[in-house]
Amino acid sequence: MCGIVGFTGKTQAAGFLLEGLERLEYRGYDSAGIAVLNDNNLTVCKTTERIKNLTEKTNGGKDIHGTTGIGHTRWATHGEPSDRNSHPHLGGKGKVAVVHNGIIENYLEIREFLEEKGVQFTSQTDSEVVAQLLEYCLGLDEVHCMQDAIYMVLHRIEGAYAFGIVCADDPERIYAARKDAPLLLGYGDGCNFIASDVTALVKYTRDVSYMEDGEVAVLTCDSIQVYNAME
Repeated sequence: MCGIVGFTGKTQAAGFLLEGLERLEYRGYDSAGIAVLNDNNLTVCKTTERIKNLTEKTNGGKDIHGTTGIGHTRWATHGEPSDRNSHPHLGGKGKVAVVHNGIIENYLEIREFLEEKGVQFTSQTDSEVVAQLLEYCLGLDEVHCMQDAIYMVLHRIEGAYAFGIVCADDPERIYAARKDAPLLLGYGDGCNFIASDVTALVKYTRDVSYMEDGEVAVLTCDSIQVYNAME
């Protein structure tokens, strides 16, 4: 079962992400990756080996700077285990990164729609369509912010999902959404978290809440706000 972690705070994110992923290793995985925001830059590192390899590639996270990020461990469903199929997935402009647990049932329909618009895909996964669709929606005149784009995407996709989302143009926030797949919020001191399993957070906080179906959460280092995206 795939795993999600996310951190936004005033300290470096990569170290927490790597440690959180290690705590989720018991769930099993065939690939792993992290995406970290630093100002308006997005750095992604992935591996099809053990998380230890990801830790070594990033010097224990010290080589990846930034205080907001997301991470993921994946079991392959759509597409074989590979760097291009592993999470986080990016939109074509490299502005949006997404980690996803669950299955997007209408991903082929969305992929075909986006390909007709000139979007080029790099993976075989259903999850990449979410990142690409988010970037597409961000370019629409009626979309004024990341939250608008997320609502538009959630009303378009069908299936089960837990999402962690970051955007290079919004570098101090994590967005989270859930439907039929577990995702929880962790409340810290000057930092906040998302995770698919409380095991990833117990070292840092015991103050957690479980998201409900249809909810979207917006996390900064100082606050967590939760909205109903289905209204």
